[in-house]
Amino acid sequence: MLKNVKFETSVFDYSKLLKTDKKQIVLVGKSNVGKSSFINAICNQKKLAKVGQTPGKTRSINYYNVNNDFYIVDLPGYGYSTMSEKEKIKINKLIDTYISKTKEIKHIYFLVDIRNLPSQNDRQMYEWLLDKNIPFTIIATKADKVAKTKMDDYTKEITKALFAKEEIIPFSSDKKINVDLICDEILEIIEKE
Repeated sequence: MLKNVKFETSVFDYSKLLKTDKKQIVLVGKSNVGKSSFINAICNQKKLAKVGQTPGKTRSINYYNVNNDFYIVDLPGYGYSTMSEKEKIKINKLIDTYISKTKEIKHIYFLVDIRNLPSQNDRQMYEWLLDKNIPFTIIATKADKVAKTKMDDYTKEITKALFAKEEIIPFSSDKKINVDLICDEILEIIEKE
């Protein structure tokens, strides 16, 4: 588990991006993929990140300070249909500017729902991540919602749909599937340099 994690700030405008030299671990994914639950699970806190009842609520970049050592940065979810075109453009610009301008990003966790084949938006995000040349890991959330014996089949389908070369890690915040594995990986990434 990651210790001493506190919510630090929300940023709605790219001119207000946090100026820091601390390393950053970033989360991307669709609006209802479970990024808040992912944060709460790896930080072993129930209410650190607000889990929205309605997807698409997070319109900001949220910074979580881990032990005053590094940040977990939650980017706004994409692909939520009730958002106006104007809002979508604003959020895309916010995400793009953050990723392009932030030199401290060490790793990106790309979250997809294990139960659904990746959408067009997910495929675009995957291509975009490849293009950005930042190390990333694909996490298949909500793994507790599928039978253990079928987990490999589901991750293989996601791999095929994305044409991914990377291993996809099943994850469940409820059943704590691979929570320790992710925490260990994050700490390893942070300690590397």
